[in-house]
Amino acid sequence: MSTGQATGSMGRAFIALLRRDLLLAFRRRTELLFPIIFLLVVVSLFPLGIGPSMELLARISPGVIWIAALLSTVISLDAMFRSDFEDGTLEQFVISGHPLTLIALAKILTHWLVAGLPIVLLTPLLAIWMNLPEGTLGVI
Repeated sequence: MSTGQATGSMGRAFIALLRRDLLLAFRRRTELLFPIIFLLVVVSLFPLGIGPSMELLARISPGVIWIAALLSTVISLDAMFRSDFEDGTLEQFVISGHPLTLIALAKILTHWLVAGLPIVLLTPLLAIWMNLPEGTLGVI
């Protein structure tokens, strides 16, 4: 097999794995919503814990949003390889001959599209909700 054919084969395998993982993720919508719900709950409950001071809330809200976003992505990390491990697909990936880095990259990209992108899109709304000054929205 020539180098061009091998590259094309790897590209097709990457796209097929990405499409498969996205389809599987959208079939389990409840698992899709866990990171977003966790982020919303943590950020919405935090003002109740610190009190009604809007100045304090504006000062600490970037850290609260960042920490809540990071923790919510950690929640969904378990699902990245769990179902493939349980049904034996992971073993098939290993013996398929495709580079494991390519398989891991497809899994990481899927995870970012499913868990990371919604959190990134939700963050400006949360920043406004937490009384963050408008000038600092770009930083978050």
